[in-house]
Amino acid sequence: MAEADGRTLGAEEVDALARVIRSGMLNSVWGTEARALESEIAASYGVRHAISCSSGTAALHLSVVAAAPDPGDEIITTPITDFGTVAPILAQNAVPVFADVDPCDGNLDPGAVAALIGPRTRAIMAVHLFGAPARIGELRALADEHGLRLIEDCAQAWLTELPDGRLAGTAGDVGTLSLQQWKHITCGDGGIAITDDDELARRMRLFADKGWDRAAGRSHAAFGLNYRMTELQAAVARAQLAKLPGVVAARRRTAGELLAALRGLPGLVLPRPEGHAWWLFPIVCPAGDAPERAAHLAAAGIPARAGYLAEPLNHAPVWQGPVYGTSRYPLGDGYVPAACPRAERMVAETLLVIDWNEHYTGAHVELIAKTMARFRP
Repeated sequence: MAEADGRTLGAEEVDALARVIRSGMLNSVWGTEARALESEIAASYGVRHAISCSSGTAALHLSVVAAAPDPGDEIITTPITDFGTVAPILAQNAVPVFADVDPCDGNLDPGAVAALIGPRTRAIMAVHLFGAPARIGELRALADEHGLRLIEDCAQAWLTELPDGRLAGTAGDVGTLSLQQWKHITCGDGGIAITDDDELARRMRLFADKGWDRAAGRSHAAFGLNYRMTELQAAVARAQLAKLPGVVAARRRTAGELLAALRGLPGLVLPRPEGHAWWLFPIVCPAGDAPERAAHLAAAGIPARAGYLAEPLNHAPVWQGPVYGTSRYPLGDGYVPAACPRAERMVAETLLVIDWNEHYTGAHVELIAKTMARFRP
């Protein structure tokens, strides 16, 4: 299945790069491409503000800046995600608190989140894992009840739809999107933070540009880093954005075909298709034989793997060592991430993921389905 590489890069992106290079302006402070990309994404998502930046991790850092934790404050998130979700929490001197997940899809369990909310909790950071909508309505209600910020990590969830019809990323205080190489659309690396809140947008824009209030001259109004997106990144992202609806539609079409083909096979819990954007095609194997099933698929040339991560993030080696210099600050010497038994079992035994993209065909679906049907425990 190597031919189904899932990239839609072509003449449009080459033309976009040429346009920027001919302009002579590659920096987004004085260019037009990044601002145009922000306007186009804001319009697509129906939000007031979109802030471009250098990566999806940078966008998540902006979202934590918007939440404004004091040093030592806590942000509750999931242990099944890329470390880019968690690194910005540490970067702002806050403490990640890991809540367990729904074993059917790996997304945050609102009940587990509720049990961990304490006096230092500042925000909830939900991840729409693999493109499946998290239970964001319940998480929004929790956040509102306790006066917390809600952040939606939509790196894997371009155009994922929530049950109320809104797009994932628009129900939280801030949503973040990724343009990394293997996401639905790409400019190599790049990120977007979206919000309807004028003040949060102001904080994020300042932080992404070294705290530089450009309207006030060379005046730095706040602490910030350089997370600016380049005009080259933005131009490619704009060309990709035009292709996004077709990309997601194609993934949904063939994912629906595979769901139909696998329905009825024993030993599988299939993903719910409602709102799904299908970054990957996840399957839960309750008997714990996901590693064996993944090896069976891989032997047939199907890009599949068990667990998604080597270990859930609450077991990552990073928690054993220093964070800044020789210090464990802001974690403290006694910091031990809580156990998340459902997430731990998913990663070790029950979660099977199949790579998915917009170039899959009916032949690919048939191969996957037939190979799955031949598996014998």
